[in-house]
Amino acid sequence: MATKEMKRFTREEVAKHNTEDSLWVIIDSRVFDVTRFRNLHPGGASVFMDEGIPGQDATEAFFGLHRYEVLEKPQYARLQIGVIEGEEPQIQGGIIRGAVSKVPYAEPTWLSEGFKSPYYKDSHRRLQQAVRKFVDEVVYPDAQDRELDGKRPSQSVLDKMAELNLHAMRMGPGKHLKGLTLMGGIVSPEEFDYFHELVISQEIARCGARGYGDGLMSGCVIGLPPVLNFGSPELKARIVPEILSGKKFICLAVSEAYAGSDVFGLQTTATKTEDGKHWIITGTKKWITNGTFADYFTVGCKTEDGFTVILVERSEGVSTKPIKTSYSPSAGTAYVTFDHVKVPVENTLGEEGGGIFVMLSNFNHERWVMCCINVRAQRLVVEECMKWVNQRKAFGRPLHSLAVIRSKLAGMISRVESLQSWLESVTYQMCNMSYREQASKLAGQIAFLKSHMTRSAQLTAADAVQIFGGRGITQTGMGKFIEHYHRTVTFDALLGGAEDVLADLGVRQAIRGMPSDVRL
Repeated sequence: MATKEMKRFTREEVAKHNTEDSLWVIIDSRVFDVTRFRNLHPGGASVFMDEGIPGQDATEAFFGLHRYEVLEKPQYARLQIGVIEGEEPQIQGGIIRGAVSKVPYAEPTWLSEGFKSPYYKDSHRRLQQAVRKFVDEVVYPDAQDRELDGKRPSQSVLDKMAELNLHAMRMGPGKHLKGLTLMGGIVSPEEFDYFHELVISQEIARCGARGYGDGLMSGCVIGLPPVLNFGSPELKARIVPEILSGKKFICLAVSEAYAGSDVFGLQTTATKTEDGKHWIITGTKKWITNGTFADYFTVGCKTEDGFTVILVERSEGVSTKPIKTSYSPSAGTAYVTFDHVKVPVENTLGEEGGGIFVMLSNFNHERWVMCCINVRAQRLVVEECMKWVNQRKAFGRPLHSLAVIRSKLAGMISRVESLQSWLESVTYQMCNMSYREQASKLAGQIAFLKSHMTRSAQLTAADAVQIFGGRGITQTGMGKFIEHYHRTVTFDALLGGAEDVLADLGVRQAIRGMPSDVRL
């Protein structure tokens, strides 16, 4: 915490400094002189004179009101004047870079000590360790700053991700990885699978900033796969490298004010010029993630022969403006207008009129990625709650001594563990199916998974607020991550398809698969 040699005091020496003119306190074996700071304290000066605080060990009182990170802030760290002789700090808090949490259920089972998994190999574990260290050191600090100021993720972070080919890995396994050095050589392009991608998505989700997380090129995650899978070789050669290098940005533009989950209700049109060489695209798109700073738009259009997906470059006739939502502008959520935009027919993705297959196959991956992120975010909430009930006292005893609190925790843990298991089962199927097989066989499974997961997330968010009380609705302090989660949890319930629509999709696919000869 401090680089200089700390002076050592006995507790008896500290106890002598218990007046307004000389006020010291002990926090986890560290000695702080708060004499001058007392009148600057955001919570008022009087709290320092409460019984058991002046000249005493205020550890329990401090952690009942503050997160550990407060001690690490320079303006407060400088208040430390020494340590207690013969004692060592006992509390670990904040971000321990690269470390696996020891809090029960704070990590997926495969990362928990003593547990095994048939899904994860050594390469997955090495990748997890490397990505966690990178996220903790590079992504997390930027995430906290950008979530607040609303700016898009810093270019320096995107550049560092590109150096490790993280942007490319977030597209999943495929030919686009060929010849690349992934995460410094930890995993080869040939062995990279969907479990590697799951690891990356879940580690990035740990930044605890929902808007920033979407701003971190999630538009690329959902907007570039149609180009990779259905674009011409010439188109891919021209735009994919600059996107995966983090220099250019792409987004998926399907939803409209008139049609969200109803893809067939889209009103944006694409008509061909008389010479047949260009599309003329007219219409609007709404709630487009990364749209405000996107250079390319993967656009769903209504055409003469049905529904077609076309890659549109930001050019004359394309305009974007930000939409204010309940999470950070860092996500770049946009209203996009296409005013007679001229686009070469070579930018068509897949067959003309075959856009529904392009979108359905893309929806599977998009929704699966959202599931990876969502369940990891739920686990962050579990960790926050487990820590809080262990340090918070109510009615003169720890919060976890109350049966109603333990019941809420039981529900949270049960949900997150079952959801992770279902996610891993689906991921295993993805690893053993072609892209076309995934589109036909897993659409219902993934739809059910996402629908169930986002409903579970909202229950967890509500329970977490009850556990944290007033702190759970306060954007700073002890409950800031809970407040943020509760405020933004419904995004996953809407993005990629509303819960009820997805649940119905799963049932309809199951009905279509019913054998004609079965009876009760």
